[in-house]
Amino acid sequence: MRRIILFLGILLFCFASSVRAQQIGKFVPIQAGSEVDHALTEINAATDPAQKLALIDKFAEGPGKEGDNPIVANGLYVDYYIALKNYDKAFEYGDKLFVADPNNFQNAMNMIRAASEKGDPERVVSYGEKAQAILKRYKEAPAPEGTPAPVWEDQKAKTLEANKDGVAYIQQAIYNGAIQSPDAGKRAALLTRFAQAFPDSPYTNQALGVAATSYLQAQNAPKMLEVANGLLAKDPNNLGMLLVLSDNYCDKTDQLAKAESYSKKAISLLDAAPKTESLTDEQWAGQKKLQKGLALSSLGQVNIEKKDNVQAVENLKAAAPLLKSDDGSYGRNQYRLGYALLNLKRTAEAKEAFTQAASVNGPYKSMAQEKLKGAAGPARRKAP
Repeated sequence: MRRIILFLGILLFCFASSVRAQQIGKFVPIQAGSEVDHALTEINAATDPAQKLALIDKFAEGPGKEGDNPIVANGLYVDYYIALKNYDKAFEYGDKLFVADPNNFQNAMNMIRAASEKGDPERVVSYGEKAQAILKRYKEAPAPEGTPAPVWEDQKAKTLEANKDGVAYIQQAIYNGAIQSPDAGKRAALLTRFAQAFPDSPYTNQALGVAATSYLQAQNAPKMLEVANGLLAKDPNNLGMLLVLSDNYCDKTDQLAKAESYSKKAISLLDAAPKTESLTDEQWAGQKKLQKGLALSSLGQVNIEKKDNVQAVENLKAAAPLLKSDDGSYGRNQYRLGYALLNLKRTAEAKEAFTQAASVNGPYKSMAQEKLKGAAGPARRKAP
């Protein structure tokens, strides 16, 4: 009998050591046969929600108050309320758990899950930042007293490896949560925070790309330029940022060289660009066609600014059929084309281009109509 007890004790020790080795945060040992062990067994066996909650309350008010047991009690509440989809109560107890154990990585994952299921992108990102801070503290933590540094570093490496799937889940959940924010400005800010918290995530560059275009939608040009230029510095062949920046710079006299360089680089990259997995072949072909049109249209505007109207007409005419699927881009391109043709005194062709610009909805519709009115008005006598 003594051998059996000893063997069971060794098994329990090995199991506890294994759990502890995979856990980031305080380890709360549960002694077999103890009051806490019996209470947890009873709670886990309960299937009726009301009965389970009553048992958790009883535990929390009794042995759950002792030592580090509030960590266990609050964790039980979190699991219980997430299962019931009562996310506000889950947040309440999750925050209490963080007070008792600020480095509880499992709690961070639970809070991110709850925030994701509730559709609360602000909380998703906030808890994600908390999770990353936990990981950072763990990676930088010195060896506990009595543990040799090499042993501690090896243990940390194994623990981080064991939690690799959890880290991947967190990153995907935060990215998905942030990108679903309906407000463009908030979406951009959340994605930027994600990228700052997880600079090495496989989602980081994608997040920054969406953040830049979201800032553009929110008409926050300074933030768009900050994010886009930062991403391009990290990823010089980022097609999306080349197009965003060439579009932004193409009518700015002090940035024409960049606009021209970025447009030409985008065109050169398009032929070899790998297909996005989420798109069909047809969708991918359509996207590449539109992107090439945008780059050519930006080049055409650069040509206009440099007073090379002949080259502008060539680039803008090449862009026109590629942009037909997007009213706003097509209208802008045809307005630019009309302007370049006017500069060349090719009035009839200019009127046709302005007519095409006025035929589609977008910010250039009214501008093109004004140009057409001016062209149709009576000829003015020369000023004396």
